[in-house]
Amino acid sequence: MRVNGKIAVITGANSGMGKASARMLAEKGYHVVMLVRNRERGKEALEELEKAFPGSFQMILCDLSDGDSVRAAAEEISRKCSGLDILLNNAGLITTKRQLNEVGLEMQFAVNHVGHFILTLTLLPLMREGARIVQVASGAHKWGEIHFDDLTLEKNFRPFKAYGQSKLANVLFAEALSGRLKPHGITVNSCHPGAVGTNMGVNRETGFGRGIMSLLKPFFRTPEEGADTAVFLATDPSVEKVTGAYFYNRKPMAVAKKAQDRELSEKLWRWTEEFTGVSFKEMEKNMGNSSVRN
Repeated sequence: MRVNGKIAVITGANSGMGKASARMLAEKGYHVVMLVRNRERGKEALEELEKAFPGSFQMILCDLSDGDSVRAAAEEISRKCSGLDILLNNAGLITTKRQLNEVGLEMQFAVNHVGHFILTLTLLPLMREGARIVQVASGAHKWGEIHFDDLTLEKNFRPFKAYGQSKLANVLFAEALSGRLKPHGITVNSCHPGAVGTNMGVNRETGFGRGIMSLLKPFFRTPEEGADTAVFLATDPSVEKVTGAYFYNRKPMAVAKKAQDRELSEKLWRWTEEFTGVSFKEMEKNMGNSSVRN
């Protein structure tokens, strides 16, 4: 049975800002598709949310570091949903050690940028006119650089160097996509959630980093506070026509000069299309003509 009505997809929806966003969107009457990497943790979050809003959620497995997993998730969403109104690219990863995915990409870049690129473009044919895409980025984009000569950071890996690169990629991607989707009546914006007390950066196997996060928690925003601007961009009537902007605390903010570099954003776009094999023009051909659109 296919889901009808207002539909939202959220990545990283089993904890932190993702789970908070799922709850907030359910409160606004959306059916929320929760994309999660871990089945057990996802099921726990789903059961918790269903107690408050029965029938408002479904869970789909999606490992953003694995392109095949992302494509499979997008196909499942297309089978189960009649259309798509909100795509909230919320999931984020920061690692303390250099890690590579199965195709040799640095893990933060793979999850934070490439995985979301594949997911977003493959879901475009499902999106209704007036749909909104929100990319959770970060103020870390200001110190980021796109190291085209060493995207895997083999020569000089540092956690925040990798994170900054991936977050700059988020902002560049949102800006480049916004221009391409404007003729289709779909908006794309990015936002900075602020410093939020989540489990990002905590090693789930060893627990490394949990003690530090506990000490700093009083100084962080809650997941609900962190999710507020993203949900605002996804739902508020006052920004339904706004696109290509970067928000913090519900207000548009200037991005770093390099994040405004059109040549850089197009270079990154071309690289990502070539690396993933996902073409915007090919996906665009099916926009507005799909039987799933209402």
